[in-house]
Amino acid sequence: MAVETWIAFLAAASVMLLIPGPTILLVIGQSLGGGRRAALPLVAGVAAGDLVAMTLSLAGLGALLSASATLFTAFKWVGAAYLVYLGLRLWRAPVEPGMAPPLTARAAWQQAFIVTALNPKSVAFFVAFVPQFLDPARPFLPQAAVLVASFVLLAALNALLYALAAGRLSGAVRRPGVRRALNRVGGGVLIGAGLATATLRRAG
Repeated sequence: MAVETWIAFLAAASVMLLIPGPTILLVIGQSLGGGRRAALPLVAGVAAGDLVAMTLSLAGLGALLSASATLFTAFKWVGAAYLVYLGLRLWRAPVEPGMAPPLTARAAWQQAFIVTALNPKSVAFFVAFVPQFLDPARPFLPQAAVLVASFVLLAALNALLYALAAGRLSGAVRRPGVRRALNRVGGGVLIGAGLATATLRRAG
């Protein structure tokens, strides 16, 4: 892979990652409630989820999802249901001080990992996006490893920046009315993302 191709991939991936999706909305919502301490487990979960999704995409899962209506539908509904579940939890979360203990590091990691990995749209996007930067005249595995590692690092950095920014704002949104409004906006967006995921159609 030429250096110019790698730089082009970094630029394209950065633009895509900056657009907030369900994963970033989850990171922001949890960081607002848990502050900076919640950032690292969330970022680790995002990185692990993207690593799994991108690796499986390059290994052929994306093509399989496109070819199998049953598998695509099952994958889609699991991801959609989980997003709606998280959205409802955030919508109904207590807002009075001390009523809702922050997520443990393990729970924060798990939520971020599942939301990131169970996104059929991301898997399909990786299948369509990443091969454009692979040189068919060169060995596949080294190129794939570079692109996967680069994307995961960018995704982790992007999630970290969003988490830290939200963590800095957590002290300014302690009033129950403000926190309730933020929870309902975030919960509504996650529910909407789940419903949007449920309407996805497989390619072809």
